[in-house]
Amino acid sequence: MNVLLLACLCLLTRSVTTTDGGPEVIKVEQDSDVILPCSLSNKQDITAAVFDWKKVAQKGQRQKEVFFYNAGVHYNNGKDGQSEQFRGRVSHFEDELKHGNASIIITNTKMADSGHYTCAFPRLQTPQTFYIELVVGAAPKPSVASLKETKDWSLLQCEAHGNPQPAVEWQDSDGNKLPADEPTFSVRGGSFYVKLNITVTKTDNYRCVVTQRTINHQIHAETSVHISGAAQEPSVTSLDETKDGMLLQCVVRGASPDLRVEWEDSDGNKLPANEPTFSERGGSHDVILQTTVTQTGRYRCVTTDQTNKRTWAEIYVSVNVSSPGWMIVAAVLGSVLFVGVLVAVFVYFKKSKLKSISCIVFNRLLISSSCVRVL
Repeated sequence: MNVLLLACLCLLTRSVTTTDGGPEVIKVEQDSDVILPCSLSNKQDITAAVFDWKKVAQKGQRQKEVFFYNAGVHYNNGKDGQSEQFRGRVSHFEDELKHGNASIIITNTKMADSGHYTCAFPRLQTPQTFYIELVVGAAPKPSVASLKETKDWSLLQCEAHGNPQPAVEWQDSDGNKLPADEPTFSVRGGSFYVKLNITVTKTDNYRCVVTQRTINHQIHAETSVHISGAAQEPSVTSLDETKDGMLLQCVVRGASPDLRVEWEDSDGNKLPANEPTFSERGGSHDVILQTTVTQTGRYRCVTTDQTNKRTWAEIYVSVNVSSPGWMIVAAVLGSVLFVGVLVAVFVYFKKSKLKSISCIVFNRLLISSSCVRVL
């Protein structure tokens, strides 16, 4: 029964959040069923106990009786006093009472059901009260459809509804907001309906995002579009710099199976690359091609279709690859130059007949007695 209750909770509730120090918040669509949870942490048997569900008084309204249970007697088997708003729509889990579970189900939720609820155990040795906030009107997953397609573009439509009124926008696969037509609005059955159309010209995954900021709710639906006549433009990025160079990645979304993808340097020379990876989606492919470069410069990822039409994306990278061999050579050359300067100084002092000074300088720098023998 515990497993069954958990399954019911997952199916009936749409969104559950908690805030530090505040009530548990549950968001559902209008006309759906919802479970309001209330369980004792010690799982004490409450079959013979008392628990009372109330809807807290709101501005201009009185507190409402939702569900009352007293040792087997409740509103659904003869007890009076339940508010008319909830009559015939609230039930509990009889078999779960022995586990301390006083959760209830409210069916066919309406906007008027939104508000704060309390679940109280007034006769326990330590009375307890649980707090729940129910938000009815959360937007469900929007519906997206392609209204019309050509080889060059596709007209997409997103339809969403909810209360409070949702904001709707289209995004590409990178999460960028896209310019769309003016939305159209209508009101039906207490919910706000929004339609938003967009015309796209590139192969990509497109997402319709629905947001209700006042209740902190967001949901989206996604659709894949393949534009057969559109240029299959790559996107490039640098992933990581190692001791061997810079790793570059090229991604082409919605590529046709015969599309060729290559990396080139600024002179148009083809670069060696890793084996490309492919993922199929709706008759098209996403292609990923990586290469490692060891020199600073501009590099481009080039796509070529069956008509030899080329498109590319370019990236500039600055590569700092250290070479131990060159460092050793530089160190040797520096040492030779230093010794040469010392010898030149010694010769100069010798010719100037400042032997004692030259010996002192030379001997201190080279830590040698050879100067004495030369003089």
